[in-house]
Amino acid sequence: MSGVPGRLTGRRAESLDNNRGTFIGGPQVRRPLARFVKVSQQELDSVRKLYESVMSYACHGLFFREGMVLAEELTKSLALGEDPLEAGKKVILERGWAEEVAFTDSGARVRGSIEAMPGGDVETCHRLRGILSKLLEAKTKHRVRLAEVECVSTGGRECVFEQEGGA
Repeated sequence: MSGVPGRLTGRRAESLDNNRGTFIGGPQVRRPLARFVKVSQQELDSVRKLYESVMSYACHGLFFREGMVLAEELTKSLALGEDPLEAGKKVILERGWAEEVAFTDSGARVRGSIEAMPGGDVETCHRLRGILSKLLEAKTKHRVRLAEVECVSTGGRECVFEQEGGA
């Protein structure tokens, strides 16, 4: 019997506390496996338009930083000596960010970007620009910022990213 009068202990108490929205349990011993969520191209475009309606084009910088954060997670898990461009390209293709990726001396060329929606008047591949920038940083060990100089959204045949400042 518990030393606290009228207080339940053990599994029954844990269950009752959980029913009230409180979780009582020990520390988590292992890290949970990564989970992924699928978002359609149309949904992604709708989110971009929502942010643009609230923040104008200032949101493009947020999307860029979001891409950099996504790639940062990838670069943290690279094995010693693993090429960040090859590993990044594999993840970009596997997760559906693009259908083809080719790194060039000045940046990257992409076909089938999930962020590209033909018929626009501005480039739209901001998250992908962030991902590619971070991958190139991991490869070169220097700060890299890519600009999207050609985009399928504005009528281009592919999306072309080049280092800002002509570097």
